[in-house]
Amino acid sequence: MTNIDWIGAFFIGLAGAGHCMGMCGGIASAVALNGRHHSFTITLLYNLGRISSYLMVGALIGGAVASSVNLFDSTYVLTALRALAAIMILLLGLYLAQWWNGLLKIEKLGQMLWKLIAPVATKMLPLRSVWYAYPVGIIWGWIPCGMVYSMLSWAAVSGSASNGLLIMGCFGLGTLPAMLLIGAGSSQFSKMLRLPLTRRIIGSLMIVYAVYSLYIII
Repeated sequence: MTNIDWIGAFFIGLAGAGHCMGMCGGIASAVALNGRHHSFTITLLYNLGRISSYLMVGALIGGAVASSVNLFDSTYVLTALRALAAIMILLLGLYLAQWWNGLLKIEKLGQMLWKLIAPVATKMLPLRSVWYAYPVGIIWGWIPCGMVYSMLSWAAVSGSASNGLLIMGCFGLGTLPAMLLIGAGSSQFSKMLRLPLTRRIIGSLMIVYAVYSLYIII
């Protein structure tokens, strides 16, 4: 893994802020309202919990794929997986630009697991204390999300558990500023990110990055 991988992961998280606000903004606001006097602390803990779930899955999938490739000594499989990861970023760019919503079909793959997990998070609301925001964030980090799945495909081909953890951690940190702002009630920032022009610029940059990645692989 090169520096551009984790830097790219951070900027994808930052650029996909509008999508994050749509997917997790509602629950983030609801959690923050549970403790108006500690809204920033609650929002921060919730998002740290969400990022923790990304770290865990990134490490698991990165380590599992790396071990499998080493076991079978198959560089062809790794190359194919890297191409798949680039295609996932391409699909993410098309989705964020609102040019094609095929990524939504991939999100549906996680619906069955989410149906099992969601009731646990619901039972934890309203928060019994400020610190409950962290485990709530961990659970809500599993919500079906095409952007997260795209980044997990990247973590899968990172070469190790530590690299997978780093990629998902950088991606999670990239999403953090927007989520903290929405927890604080910044509606103007949310509106700006959802403007068609903003989405198309962000989507176009991701598409360019994905095509460049495919070019390097091929």
